[in-house]
This record gives sequence, C-alpha cells and structure tokens, in this order.
Amino acid sequence: MTKPRSSRLKPLFYLILFLSIVVVVVYAFLDNGALKHTENEKPITLAPANKKPSNHDALVSETFSLSKEGKIKDCSFISGQTNRQEVNHTWGKPSQTTKTVNSKYEEYLNHDAVVGYQGELMNDLRSYDQDLQNIHFNEIKKVGGEPNEVRYFKDNTNDQIILIYHVNSSYDLKWILPKPSNQESNPKVDHISVYALIKNQPSQSQSDHQKNISEMIADMSLDEKIGQMIIAGISGTTVDTNAQKLIAQSKVGGFIFYANNLVNPQQTVQLLNQMKSENVPNPLPLLLSIDQEGGKISRLPGGFINFPTNKEIGSINNSQFSYKVGTLLGSELKGFGFNLDYAPVLDVNSNPKNPIIGDRSFGNNPEIVSKLGIQTMKGIQSQNIIPTIKHFPGHGDTSVDSHLELPIVYKSLAELKKLELIPFERSINSGADVVMVAHILLPKLDAKFPASMSKNIITDILRKQLHFNGVVITDDMTMKAITNHYNIGSAAVDSVKAGSDLILVAHDYNKIKQTISSLKTAVQKGEISEQRINGSVSRIIKLKRKYQINNTKAGNTNIGKMNQSIKNLLDAYTK
Repeated sequence: MTKPRSSRLKPLFYLILFLSIVVVVVYAFLDNGALKHTENEKPITLAPANKKPSNHDALVSETFSLSKEGKIKDCSFISGQTNRQEVNHTWGKPSQTTKTVNSKYEEYLNHDAVVGYQGELMNDLRSYDQDLQNIHFNEIKKVGGEPNEVRYFKDNTNDQIILIYHVNSSYDLKWILPKPSNQESNPKVDHISVYALIKNQPSQSQSDHQKNISEMIADMSLDEKIGQMIIAGISGTTVDTNAQKLIAQSKVGGFIFYANNLVNPQQTVQLLNQMKSENVPNPLPLLLSIDQEGGKISRLPGGFINFPTNKEIGSINNSQFSYKVGTLLGSELKGFGFNLDYAPVLDVNSNPKNPIIGDRSFGNNPEIVSKLGIQTMKGIQSQNIIPTIKHFPGHGDTSVDSHLELPIVYKSLAELKKLELIPFERSINSGADVVMVAHILLPKLDAKFPASMSKNIITDILRKQLHFNGVVITDDMTMKAITNHYNIGSAAVDSVKAGSDLILVAHDYNKIKQTISSLKTAVQKGEISEQRINGSVSRIIKLKRKYQINNTKAGNTNIGKMNQSIKNLLDAYTK
C-alpha cells in the first residue's frame, strides 16, 4: 500500500531542520571570534588573482634555471638561437638602437628588455623586469652562491658590480647592481643578462683585439686589471705551479727573466713558448722582459759575442753605431721570443764613485748620453721590441747600490734639469714608450718617498712637466732599497697612487701575491680609485697593441748568424 504523502515528506523536513540548526550554530561561533586572528597576528591578505605573493628566493632560483636554457622571465626568445628578424617581428620596432664595435643593442621599453646581437643572432638577452629589480645583492648569493667572476663598470652615471655565473658551457648569467657602499651595502638589482657563449664566435683573444680599449676594460674584472699591472719573476727554468697560477689565476701582465732562468737557447725558447701557451685563454698577451743592455748586463744564453759597454760606445760617439747596436740587441731578443728590453740606460754618470751605473752609462756628458741613448732606443724599436729608458730621474750621481740600500741624492729640480733630466726629456720627445723609475730618495723633491713611490716625481715631473704619456714601470720592488724600509705591499700601493703603471716584482712568489693582494685591498677600501687602475691598464693595452704583442711561438734562433752580424758591426766601428 502506498504511504500517505505527508508521511513521505517527514524525513525531508527533519533534514532541512537539522541543516538550518548547523548553519545558525556555525554563524554564532564565527561571530564570537573563535576564528578571528589574534591580537599579535596579521590577517592574511590574498594577492590579486594575477599577482603571486613575492618570493625573492624562488625568483632568483627561477632566473638561474631559465638562464641555463638561454631564457629570461616572461620572454619566449632564446639567447644564442633567436635571430633579430624574429625579435623585430614579435616585438616590433625597438625604442632605441645602440651600436658598438662588434655588437648591436636594441631596447624595448614596453618589455623591460634590451637585446644584443652578434651579427643577426641574439647573444645577449637583458631584463629590467621590476620584480627582478626588487632582488637584493645578498639574496643572489644566498641562492646562487659565490659567482665565478666579479667585474666592475664605472662611467659618469654608473658605478656597478657585475656578478657572473657560468651556469653551463653555453650561457653566463650576469647580475648587474650598483656597487655596494657604506651607504648601501645590500643594493638592489639593476638588470640581468643571459649571455650566450656562441660556439662559432671568434676566440676570446681575437674578439677582444677588435674591441676598443674602454670596452675591453669594462669587460675586465678588478683581479684581471691589477694582474695586468704586475711584472713577475720566476724562480726556476720551467713553468712551475707558481708560474701557472700567476698566469691562469692572477693573469699577470708579464714576466722578467734573469740568467739563472735561462740555461741555453733551446730551453729559453721552450720556456717562453710554454708561457705563451699557458696564456692563450687570457684576453691580453704577456710582456716577456729581460735586462739586455750589452756590456756586463747581458742575460741571454748561447755564447753571443758581447757588445762593448755603453761607456765604450760613448767614447766612439757614433750615432749610426749606437742605432745598429740597438738593432742587434732587439734582433737577439726577438729570436728567443722576448718583447720588452730594459734598455737603454740614460743615466749620466756624473759621480765617479757610483757603484751601480759606471760603464753602463754612455758617459758624463748629457748631450752624448741623449744622442746615443735615443739611437739605441730607436734601434731596439726597429725590431718591434719595446725599449725601456732608465733609471728616471737619474741614477748617475749615487754612491750607493739600490740593490743593497736606498740611495739619497741631494739635488733640486733646477739642478736635475741641467743634467740628469736632459736625456729623459729628449728621449720622451723622440718616442719613448716605457720609463723605469729608480729607487732613489731626492729629499728636495720628496722628503718622504723615493722616486718610484713619489707623486711629485712621477706625476708632477715625469707626466706633467716632461709630458710623458706612456707606461711607467718601477725598478724591482724586491731590491733592498725598498724592502729595508717599506712593506712591499704598501710600497706598491704608494707607487700606483704616485702614478706607476707596472709594478716590477722580480723575486719571491709570496711577495708577488702580497703585492697583488695589497693593490686589490686598496681599491676595495677606496684608497685607490678603480678609475686610476683603468688609466694604467689602458696605457698597458695601448703598448701591447702598438707592438702587436701576441702568443705566437718563436722558433729556434740562429746564434751563429747573429754572432756574424755582431762581429761585422764591431769590425766596422771598433778597429
């Protein structure tokens, strides 16, 4: 029998009644504040539907992940794969286009991006995304760890640090931020760059050679710049572990060699060639230097016929002879693979008691010293070997050997101009490229520092009064004239502040490293500006380019042929 309709509705009625009671109870519970936030808690605010909660760690991690694929956030283009036509088709006409020597950059303001091209292929994808610009310096390192390289860039409007991560063999991720300072130790990101290491692009050294110098310096790290300012010595006859570190890690500008490094012609050529091979990955070639003055200061092995002393050449007083001596000195060095000679000596030997110059000088007459010194310099230059005029402002009136102690010369600037400075000024006017500054204290010019550390002597006299714009190198900083009185690291810092470009540290690996470390610390502390470092590096690069220094290996030198040329010259002028 079918139940009455009222009986069938009773269960439904009771269900509705139960649900109504539940709703009332829950509402009352909420109204009493059981689920409200406590007094010390902030209420949860949901982000808009199109905006995720800020999470810098996640964004940094995402940026690293995308860079491994050549990508940046919110962009479908791939660095190293996308071409310019595709970018222009997708994003339209760029807001601005900038050209450099090897690249073109197109700016897209509406996409917060800049795209760089090598030819028609994108190789540099930069993002100025606002979310990325809220990331701090410390947050990058927290997620990414220490960068593989740190570089710096400074111009009239920017003073930036560049953290470079080699994310894989195809890409570098660069984070560009304002340089940390006392005012802001944890700056925010300016932009990022995903840079493609295109496989078929020119080698680093080839590519860098085409860059203008300012671009090249902008691409160099502080370590690389300081390295270029060091000429280092080695302790043995091979490229040992320390020498390898100086090339690969410190990226030194060059080396000096002594007789104890050079056993015979074959070993010498092999040593220099190996150094060039070790240096191939570096963007700048090495200066490979030696004291080859002729006379008693002759370092080359192999039984070369020795040249007369400069004193003897001065007594002959023949310009053509001096030029040909310089030519053969340069030819000797070129045969082994050297490219820098610490000669000629332009000291006027005015003190008969001088224990270090003596017959290394062309004599006591500044006119003869000038004339013959310039011709020797030009002869060396004719072989594409860099000559170095020394020892500024004049070592001829000393009675102490600066290898053993610091000489003191009590002469005024007026007195120097009448004698010692004459050969230097004339050689500078005749195209001198490198000047070596002596470890001599001249109290009337600078009572505190020797010439090699004196701003009065290097910047005010050599640069400003004699108008020398080339490379200034110190004499060896491990000489006792320096080490008996100064900490070598502090001395190097003072020398650079004074105006030196190359610091010569001819002995002791630890002293070389100490010098490099002291210079870096001085820059980081603001004692030396990076702009000052850039000035020296610019002059060094110009010098290397002028003489077309490269990593090309030398062949075996013909000692017999060279000796015959020397014999013929000496027969013609000394008999």
